[in-house]
Amino acid sequence: MKSPLPSSLGIDWSAYRFPAEWESHEATWLAWPHNAETWPGLLEPVQETYLEMIRALIPGERVYLIAKDCAAADEIHERLLRANLISPNLKVVTIPNDDAWLRDSGPIFMLRRVPGTPPRVAHDFTFNSWGKKYGPWDKDDVIPAAACRLSDTPFETHEFVLEGGSLDTDGQDTLLTTEQCLLNPNRNASLSRPEIEARLSQWLGVRKIIWLGEGLEGDDTDGHVDDLTRFLSPGVVATVVESDPQDPNHAPLADNLHRLSLAKDSGGRALQVIQLPMPPRADGPHHRNPASHANFYIGNSAVLVPIFASPTDKVVLDLLRPHFPGRKVHGIDCRALVGGLGAIHCITQQQPAIVPVG
Repeated sequence: MKSPLPSSLGIDWSAYRFPAEWESHEATWLAWPHNAETWPGLLEPVQETYLEMIRALIPGERVYLIAKDCAAADEIHERLLRANLISPNLKVVTIPNDDAWLRDSGPIFMLRRVPGTPPRVAHDFTFNSWGKKYGPWDKDDVIPAAACRLSDTPFETHEFVLEGGSLDTDGQDTLLTTEQCLLNPNRNASLSRPEIEARLSQWLGVRKIIWLGEGLEGDDTDGHVDDLTRFLSPGVVATVVESDPQDPNHAPLADNLHRLSLAKDSGGRALQVIQLPMPPRADGPHHRNPASHANFYIGNSAVLVPIFASPTDKVVLDLLRPHFPGRKVHGIDCRALVGGLGAIHCITQQQPAIVPVG
């Protein structure tokens, strides 16, 4: 059981909202990859992928790059020097960690909607390694507290198990998630669907939850929505589809598409749905890779989109570019990264910029 930390505090969550990823960031958080069991034989190319991502992000925002200890921090500094990536917008910080999946283990930041309250706060949800699949995870579970202290962000600790990759929002009180993940007994077995919905509504300030069904074959997170369906703007989503009826992903993705066709957001609007083709199947060191172009990350000046040396790469980049005017849409080769069963969105966590209200 996760005990509240001394700096946790009671926060009136009704005064806060869950911002969309495309809203202005103060920073992006990353954790330098070091776990060879996650990426057997792939750690070096995965680290090169990180350098490419950092290079694309730092023109538009600060990047906090987490090192697992002081020795690792020194090694990372040397690596950044060799890559000519020393920048005022890049800061290496030391936080002990087990692995690099900050979308799921990191804090989830909220912005105020009511004047007179702290302008930015965060959730420290319990992380249990996607239903206790891999161990240890005790260091990852306390990353949010450390990151919030470094960023001077008030936070509250919850015993509720929740990963950031299981959520996507339009910033206007609509939430996307999946039944396979949030209703899985390996997360919060004692809670019913209505009880989970009530907690999400209370803590995230959402008024409408759109439930999708199941995720991708090979996805060890039990169907995280960031591999499936993402908001591009209020009322507009991109969702992945599989054209091959023999592929195990075909039916669940078709079901998700159908659910989206019937869904309405918190304002009662039907959704505009952009269909992104799935890349061809590829197997990695663990099993089938959950490769998805939907696992992109929206930075201040760049959108980082997973590509896989696939015929679908250009199709997806061309589909996404019109939705992000003013941002450069970068294709990032994720063939090594996805061998660890995740991609760009899974390893990033945004810290939203403070904005005035009133």
